[in-house]
Amino acid sequence: MRNSSLFRSGLTVAAASALPLFAAAVPATAQSGISVSTTGSTVSVTTSACTRSNGSWGTASLLNSRQSNFSQGRRVSLTGTEALQSAAWSDVSAGTSTVIVICSDGTRAGTQAVVVSPTARPTISATTSRSPSPSPSSSPSRGVMGGVGGSNRDYGTLTVVGGGVLVGAGVAGAAWYLRRRSSRPRHL
Repeated sequence: MRNSSLFRSGLTVAAASALPLFAAAVPATAQSGISVSTTGSTVSVTTSACTRSNGSWGTASLLNSRQSNFSQGRRVSLTGTEALQSAAWSDVSAGTSTVIVICSDGTRAGTQAVVVSPTARPTISATTSRSPSPSPSSSPSRGVMGGVGGSNRDYGTLTVVGGGVLVGAGVAGAAWYLRRRSSRPRHL
């Protein structure tokens, strides 16, 4: 009887440790190879997905809500290194924009929407007071960080599977320890 409950516990631990492996093996469809951020009316994009070909990393395009394809947007060449390529646009109008990055070899690094917040323009007015008072319309600009949890790196399947194996081993070790501990005779 004791062996059958130990066997069932072992199966439960094995199933629990295999669950992260199964989840890691299924590719995520919503991942993007780019990270987009805004600061005021400036939108910037970074990626590590492109390789240099014929002296170019690739091109990034910023589309407003009325534009639908890459060639209609404001295009900028990517600059950077092997580790990280980037592009930026200034004076972007408030609203939702879409950033598309195409590497020099023709592959799409990613597409991501970003919301640009309206920025308050400082107003200058003559006052008779000696101490300047802040204008109620001048609030700090708070941009939107695009990406998955703020990360700018896409970890491969091997890394996720390795993490799942470590979690599974930890669960199995904890279950084994607790099982061994509960089976010891208690001394008074």
